[in-house]
Amino acid sequence: MDFNYDVIVVGAGHAGCEAASAAARLGSKTLLVTQDMNKIAQMSCNPAVGGIAKGQIVREIDALGGQMGIITDMTAIQFRMLNRSKGPAVWSPRSQSDRMRFSEMWRSVLENTPNLYMWQDTVSRLLIEKGEVKGVITNMGITFEARSVVLTNGTFLNGLIHIGAVKLPGGRISEAASYGLSEQLAELGFTVGRMKTGTPVRIDGRSIHFDESIEQKGDDDFHKFSYLDFSPRPLKQRSCWTIYTNERVHDVLRKGLPDSPLYNGQIKSIGPRYCPSIETKIVTFPDKNEHQLFLEPEGETTQEYYLNGFSSSLPIDIQIAALQHIPALRDLRIYRPGYAIEYDYFDPTQLLHTLETKLVKRLFFAGQINGTTGYEEAAGQGIVAGINAHIACHGGEPFVPGRNEAYIGVLIDDLVTKGVDEPYRMFTSRAEYRILLRQDDADVRLTRRAYELGLASAERKALLDVKLSAIDELIEFAHSYSVRPSHVNAALEQLSLQPLRQGVKLYELLMRPQMSFAVLAPLLPALRARLHSIASRREEIVEAAEIRIKYSGYIEREQLIADKIARLENIRIKDKFDYLSIHQISTEARQKLQRIQPETIAQAARIPGVSPSDINILLLLLGR
Repeated sequence: MDFNYDVIVVGAGHAGCEAASAAARLGSKTLLVTQDMNKIAQMSCNPAVGGIAKGQIVREIDALGGQMGIITDMTAIQFRMLNRSKGPAVWSPRSQSDRMRFSEMWRSVLENTPNLYMWQDTVSRLLIEKGEVKGVITNMGITFEARSVVLTNGTFLNGLIHIGAVKLPGGRISEAASYGLSEQLAELGFTVGRMKTGTPVRIDGRSIHFDESIEQKGDDDFHKFSYLDFSPRPLKQRSCWTIYTNERVHDVLRKGLPDSPLYNGQIKSIGPRYCPSIETKIVTFPDKNEHQLFLEPEGETTQEYYLNGFSSSLPIDIQIAALQHIPALRDLRIYRPGYAIEYDYFDPTQLLHTLETKLVKRLFFAGQINGTTGYEEAAGQGIVAGINAHIACHGGEPFVPGRNEAYIGVLIDDLVTKGVDEPYRMFTSRAEYRILLRQDDADVRLTRRAYELGLASAERKALLDVKLSAIDELIEFAHSYSVRPSHVNAALEQLSLQPLRQGVKLYELLMRPQMSFAVLAPLLPALRARLHSIASRREEIVEAAEIRIKYSGYIEREQLIADKIARLENIRIKDKFDYLSIHQISTEARQKLQRIQPETIAQAARIPGVSPSDINILLLLLGR
């Protein structure tokens, strides 16, 4: 048994799993410490991965050589591409997973990763000497030494569960809370706060009247999360179901509000604005007669259903009585009630962009400990923290994805620069370069960087090279191939489109909104033959080429803006100013700049309260 490691990762949730996997695969001797080895990568809330902007993060994790996308694809029981009615900048993949197999596969991956070891225990204290982390001490009294430590404690730090008046210490239902770390870090000067999240009731599917629900099937096409080329999804695909609350449901909930921990003062921390509890919905939207709910299966064969949209901390009897007024749930039986949980988090402005803490060297934070919510946001932070924890041990340039490179870069920059006043959730609207950060091109943006780091495999890079070559060849064909009016006018008229008066290049024709390779291939034998010549991943390549053609103007314009902003990203100001002495800028700007200590002018400009005139003063002081 070894007690000395390069990297120790505390917590085996989605952040911890990606962090440990990345560090070990890069060559660091890594220890993953978890309270329960049977709950690795547990889907504590909904049994799903992805969604609006979250799906882009998962594709980026995969492009970097992470595991979440692969494991999601292998355990998927439904896949959907959201926002298809809108432009490709906001298309977002989402998958229902078999929750138990997801956890089982993650454990198998970790147990079979070279350099990665696991220990079942709870970390209660960090070893810190002269401002540097040296290891951890566990509840069993065991000391493990390390050169870097990554904390990914999720909701376990001083976790407290609420079900009506009932309060239970815990990080998840029936799982113990973690004590000691928050207190130690607070003594070291870290700012600690409290947040709240919640989860809905779990329903026995045998009690659901599905004939009074609306079926929601998944997509049956080529889309998936991983860029690796493997066979179709191995598990049986299952439907989700839509139901609605009604006024009788709302009446029961209103009567229960005095017993709600959210409204009687029992819970004092801040919950997620974008995933509110059902009691918050009826208070915030008193005139709304119904709220949409989703019944989501927890696995391929289980009868357990997750009721998405009905997060609650109300007493059990109120939850059940309210739900029984929904026709499909009139014979309701549940496995467990919904509950809320309060937990400690640390102000993320106390971090560098590498996710290393400013107060303690080689100590990294990732996941909900930084005030975020969601598996995907946690995993994205985890892989970055794992990479940089390895680099901190062995040397090399820090890995920091930019805002124009990845949603992960937007996420981390938002946390470090702006901090959080509520649980942070990623949305496409948070990214200023959405057309550059599409779900289809995460590999183009990130895989070469990951290959140079040693995290993405040679197989990944080879797949990317083949894909890019095929896309370029197809676009070049579209530029050179001429289409005559006689080939397509009949089809154009059927679509109520303006017919051609003279021949045009295929590229020009594809710029029309209703035109696509799929529509034109049956009409143009040369195009049909060209598409059939693409040996593998044809649909993925055709879709990517079509997006690049149709949105070329937007892509080029956004890239020009990104390049211009990048010049400010290159003007480094770390340790160049004593901001409190610069009286030409506002008091708020002085205070925030002094506290956050931005790395670059661009980061300084994104700090709330720092105005363009403040930035101009800094540029003048730099001689620019």
